[in-house]
Amino acid sequence: MQSIYKIPGYILILFGGFCLSWGGFIVRLFETSNAWDILLLRSIFFFIGVSIFLFIIYKKDSVKTVKDAGLIGLLGGFVMSFSYAAFVFAMLNTTVANVLFIISTQTIFLALFGFFYLKEKVSLIGFFSIVLAMSGIGVMIGDSISSGTLFGNLVALIIPISFSTLIMIIRKNPNLDMVPAIWYASIFSIIYGAIMSQSFHFSNNDILMGFFLGVPQLAFGFICITIGSRTTRSVTIGLLMLTETTFGPLWVWIFLNEIPPLSVFIGGLVIILALILKSFDKIKAEQN
Repeated sequence: MQSIYKIPGYILILFGGFCLSWGGFIVRLFETSNAWDILLLRSIFFFIGVSIFLFIIYKKDSVKTVKDAGLIGLLGGFVMSFSYAAFVFAMLNTTVANVLFIISTQTIFLALFGFFYLKEKVSLIGFFSIVLAMSGIGVMIGDSISSGTLFGNLVALIIPISFSTLIMIIRKNPNLDMVPAIWYASIFSIIYGAIMSQSFHFSNNDILMGFFLGVPQLAFGFICITIGSRTTRSVTIGLLMLTETTFGPLWVWIFLNEIPPLSVFIGGLVIILALILKSFDKIKAEQN
């Protein structure tokens, strides 16, 4: 497993984004339509996957690593757990394309939160990219009022907001190890699902889908992105993560014939243009 650290960062991030892109498709394959049941199954397998990774990488120091994360790691996990729950609810209440385009705005929220929370300056390019991205979200949410997917789109906004909040916590505490925070998030998600689940009787199909959603899709995806981010420039990470946004809608279109309305593609294109514009801002900052 240690050999994973020898793989170039950009390849790991590409593979991580590819893994995450299957989330919407797998959610569509569940027999149950109860979001809490899906969250519970996903979180149990995600917890198992991250725990195994912790023990393989940190070995006898696994428990110490989790303890060292302390209350900050616990807080980070609590914040991140909202995004895991929101993902399931959003996928069940709007199109996969809607959710993924909205998730991709996390780069924009990072700039916005950095301005208010860390007092980081926002450049002119950054300001225009924020306005552009919010316009794209406005196009999708505005159309969802009439199409009946407003709830799903609003819930999807929780995902980039909670992720950006986690990053703000990490920026304030640079010694925080993100893996224990993710591990804590899986525990919180299990608690949510266990309390709210209507039944603990799951079909074999749903158990299998829970495994695919929790391990190959979520655990592999986050682990690869976390490790790959250590050696990859921030501007490159943002662009490579568009792999999830690009392939996610493609899988449900090819295999399930899910075609979102034109407004989703228009809004999504505006968001992607905003992210590309923001990347030029990062390139300029890294060159200075």
